[in-house]
Amino acid sequence: MQKAKGKRKKFPSWPLSFFLFPFPFFLSSCGTPGDPVPPRPVVPTAVTDLAARQQGDAVVLTFTLPTKSIDGEALAAPPDVEIFRYAPGAVAEQPLYTIPSALTDSYEAEGRFRFSDPLKPESFSGTSGALWEYKVRTRASKRRASADSNAVSVHAYPAPVKAGDLQATVTQDAIELRWSPPERSTTGLPIPSLGAYRVYRALPGATPDAPPALVGVVPTATYRDTQFEFGRTYRYTVRSVAQYEADSVESADSEPVEVTPKDTFPPAAPRDLVLVVVPATSDTPAMLELSWAISQETDLAGYHVYRKEGQSEGQGTAGECLTRELLLVPTFRDTQVASGRRYTYRVTAVDRAGNESALSSPVTGEVPAPGGNN
Repeated sequence: MQKAKGKRKKFPSWPLSFFLFPFPFFLSSCGTPGDPVPPRPVVPTAVTDLAARQQGDAVVLTFTLPTKSIDGEALAAPPDVEIFRYAPGAVAEQPLYTIPSALTDSYEAEGRFRFSDPLKPESFSGTSGALWEYKVRTRASKRRASADSNAVSVHAYPAPVKAGDLQATVTQDAIELRWSPPERSTTGLPIPSLGAYRVYRALPGATPDAPPALVGVVPTATYRDTQFEFGRTYRYTVRSVAQYEADSVESADSEPVEVTPKDTFPPAAPRDLVLVVVPATSDTPAMLELSWAISQETDLAGYHVYRKEGQSEGQGTAGECLTRELLLVPTFRDTQVASGRRYTYRVTAVDRAGNESALSSPVTGEVPAPGGNN
């Protein structure tokens, strides 16, 4: 018997693309490659030059505000500033002060950020000080702040009250300052020892936010500033310095005094006048010649010569000015004289501000009449 032949089952003919393209579909249907990763926060570089010192009843912090991120990119705007104050050995968890980015400009001067942390009377016990440590962080993103700055510590003490009644007097060679010394500290307690006074001056031509320059340290409540120029404006302040064993503390600034010294001081009168009769020659008539000692004034502009006819009685009046222009040398020849007449001469010195000295002592002489004697 012959076996019956069975029919072979046929499979549909699928295109090759069916086998190639569905695989990504099946793979992608199993899961996504990964969730979106948020961008890294911008983190400013750490402050490395934090410094602190007590001035009056405040601790003044200064540092350079960072301008770049830890990735080396420029910051789009100044960062927020977080200031931490804590007792030595403690951990500062929260900033004591936060300065927003929009306000940082008001704390900057000459490239430095400057912040004053006020010290309250309860910070002190008697005359003993309070030891504080500080550090700073900056923040360009809410997600992450910069690393901590270098830590600094300050031993603060009660400061003297500021010096009072600062006054300035202008003399010919100095601006003289006087003030009232303080007698107690800002806590009301006596000052253990008042070591000195520091005198500060705003220099002419300085930028408005430039700090004043220290121009003198004196043990008493007076100071003479000899390094000044007439016609320029100076602004002075004084700080008292209390001494606490090895530490010293400045007071706050006194009320300032501003002065524009004007040169109203005449030079000294010329001295040692000498009068000589210069005889006539065939070409020139006789004349009277004056000479005197060179003035030692540093701002001397020249001299004027005055003459009056007759014998001088004491200082009297100056008489006629013979010099329309200032003489630059200490000598003068008077050719407008008549023989047989007596003349009295005086000389004044004039400085560059136009101040004229008092009259010199007089000298008297005459040109002899022809055939006469001197």
